[in-house]
Amino acid sequence: MSKFNLELKLEAINRYLSGTAGAKSIAKSLGVNHEVLRMWIRQYESHGIKAFERSYTAYSTAFKLDVLNYMNENGTSPNEAAVIFNISSPGIIRKWRSQFNAQGIDALKPKKKGRHRTMDKQKKEPVAGSIEALQAENERLRMENAYLKKLNALVQNKEKSPTKTKRK
Repeated sequence: MSKFNLELKLEAINRYLSGTAGAKSIAKSLGVNHEVLRMWIRQYESHGIKAFERSYTAYSTAFKLDVLNYMNENGTSPNEAAVIFNISSPGIIRKWRSQFNAQGIDALKPKKKGRHRTMDKQKKEPVAGSIEALQAENERLRMENAYLKKLNALVQNKEKSPTKTKRK
């Protein structure tokens, strides 16, 4: 969620473009870094009011590569590339660049979001006679044996102990 709404951004941009105040003084009055204000101004000049529409875009791998290639070929910074490609934050581009440099193109592929399943719906049964099947059967028999021993001990305990409370 953005701390600054559309009206506030447009007001700050109009104050700057009208020449009533400088970028640093406007940014100081808003409590924002002057570079952020300059970014807003560049985005507005390139894309108009559309630059500030909220878009929850999942960027494709090809788009990410295009942005990174454009930066390399033209020597643009992440801030400039964010303005040109109308990306909400230059930090996203910096993240793509570091991931690409560290892990290659696979790092740019979109990943599934959400929780991982803890258990498969279809539990795979081990093949009969395999080591896994024998180990599973052995574990099941151990648990069954332990249960029966505890049950037997409980029954014997109940038979030995006389009833302590007798009602008259």
